[in-house]
Amino acid sequence: MQSISVFEIIKVGIGPSSSHTMGPWNAAELFIQKIKRENSIENVQEVFVEFFGSLAKTGIGHGTDIAGMLGLCGYDFRTIDTGRIDEFIAEIKNSQKLNLNGEKILPFVYGHHLILNKEKTLPYHPNGMIFRALLKDGSEISQDYYSIGGGFVATQEHTTIEKHCTRTLYPCHRGGDILFFAERLGLKRVSDLVYLNEESWRTKAETDEQALYIWQQIRECIYKGVNREGILPGGLNVVRRAPEINRRLLGGKKYGNADEWFELLKESDGSFNTINKWVSCFALAVNEENASFGRIITAPTNGASGVIPAVLAYSQVFTSFNSDEDVVRFLLVAGEIGTLFKKNATISAAMGGCQAEVGVSASMAAAGLTEIMGGTPAQVLMAAEIAMEHHLGLTCDPIGGLVQIPCIERNSMGAMKAITAANIAIDSDPAKARVSLDEVIQSMWDTAQSMNERFKETSEGGLAIAVNVAEC
Repeated sequence: MQSISVFEIIKVGIGPSSSHTMGPWNAAELFIQKIKRENSIENVQEVFVEFFGSLAKTGIGHGTDIAGMLGLCGYDFRTIDTGRIDEFIAEIKNSQKLNLNGEKILPFVYGHHLILNKEKTLPYHPNGMIFRALLKDGSEISQDYYSIGGGFVATQEHTTIEKHCTRTLYPCHRGGDILFFAERLGLKRVSDLVYLNEESWRTKAETDEQALYIWQQIRECIYKGVNREGILPGGLNVVRRAPEINRRLLGGKKYGNADEWFELLKESDGSFNTINKWVSCFALAVNEENASFGRIITAPTNGASGVIPAVLAYSQVFTSFNSDEDVVRFLLVAGEIGTLFKKNATISAAMGGCQAEVGVSASMAAAGLTEIMGGTPAQVLMAAEIAMEHHLGLTCDPIGGLVQIPCIERNSMGAMKAITAANIAIDSDPAKARVSLDEVIQSMWDTAQSMNERFKETSEGGLAIAVNVAEC
């Protein structure tokens, strides 16, 4: 088994879903590359994409169709002007034409060239899709792809993460490996071990730079979220709540930019109630941005993208563990824990329910917070275990197939659990713990495999059917 960089787990993304938006977008880009390898864009007469299983059942609410079209047009979700997405999609639908990779205009009728097949699931994975290109000579190029969580895409033979994997000096594929190498090398901090392994991809200075860039993106996302009023798209008429909470907590204090805003937060009274509300505000702000096709940090998925920002912002505003070094070490350890779940279980709600998204994110955040609070490697793993233990069995049942209810509030709850888990671990003796992180990861995977398919991002169970709403 090869190692995964922490920056494959924590990275720049776009809402509302890593598996249902970013994954199909990446698949479209891969299909364009396949066309170029095997033939040429010029020879394509028509292009088709069909989504299956969970991608089809919750595709409209998750923007799967939008991602497929924009990906085929050659847009990059890391750089696209998110404010113009509606405009781009309207142009495709109204003109019934699609500019393939920006190189050739093709006929494209929504419902014919793009199909959401809710009746069929491909055998390899619930998030399956097939792209086809008809060529001038009557031949066809086709490929099935599977969105396996966190924006990663696979075929039955390969995954997109393979090109980013490598063998590290001290491979950590399980929690036990982290403890083993930390003791063997005499390391007091998990982040020191992660630093050593990340050198397989980049220098220490580059690792620091990337982590601080991610923190800057998190700050910008939170700031946008607390300042953007309105109704979330999709038809549920969910009102953005972060701006109102922000106004109420600041009591009319003015600010001109994100730096001024973060400084104002540090003047808060520091009471439990105030801090609790701010943590919720941070999480809500990010996930309300995510629900609106905003640019966020996928950590490890979009549906769970508010947990790590909320906990990291909490540490920066309300604790003394608020240096740039703390930011870097938090993210390195959080990302490393995410790789363990990716390799030994799943980070896809379509495979494991919401325990695989908010649960994993809470586990990552708890570990990161424990690290910068001075926790030992054993306490870091203990915090990660505690956080996941109390998310086991959490289903994915989004109302209307939208990443809004209950997803947004779940990020707030996940952040609170992460902070609690870190505090418990710091005050505990891991030698007396009865459950290890590796055991809870295995339990999470066993639970995922036993979970009824209706509770795995299909909108066919739980709240998704208990609440009577029109189809979005």
